[in-house]
Amino acid sequence: MTEASFAPVLEAVRAAGWSTGVLDLAGVTGKAAFLERCARALDAPGWFGRNWDALADGLKDLSWLPAAPGRLLLAVGWQEYAAAQPAEWVTAQEVFAEAEAHWSGRPEGFAVLLAMGAAEADRG
Repeated sequence: MTEASFAPVLEAVRAAGWSTGVLDLAGVTGKAAFLERCARALDAPGWFGRNWDALADGLKDLSWLPAAPGRLLLAVGWQEYAAAQPAEWVTAQEVFAEAEAHWSGRPEGFAVLLAMGAAEADRG
C-alpha cells in the first residue's frame, strides 16, 4: 500500500495537531538503506548518525523538528525489509518501541504505525 492509501489517517492525525512523517521502505533490503530512509522520513539534520544507536537517540530527541503535541511515523512498504533482514527488523522494532515508551506520559506523543498491505490486513 502507498502513502496515499493512508491519507485519511494522516489528515486526521494532522488535524489533531500532530506532525507526521512517512517512512517509505519500498525496495529496502539492508540496514544502510533502512537508516537512510529513516533519516529522510524524520527530516534529520546532517549530523544524524546512520546506526542503530543514533536512530534510537534521535527518536528520543527530535529537537530539530518544529514543536508539535505529537508525532506519527507511518512506515509503509516495510515487509520486504522485514523478510530480507529479519534480525535487523527485530532491532528496528525494538528501537521504535523504546522511542514510543520514552515519549509515553510526556506532553508530546510519539507513535510508529506499521502500514499493512491488503494481504496482511486480510489476515488480521
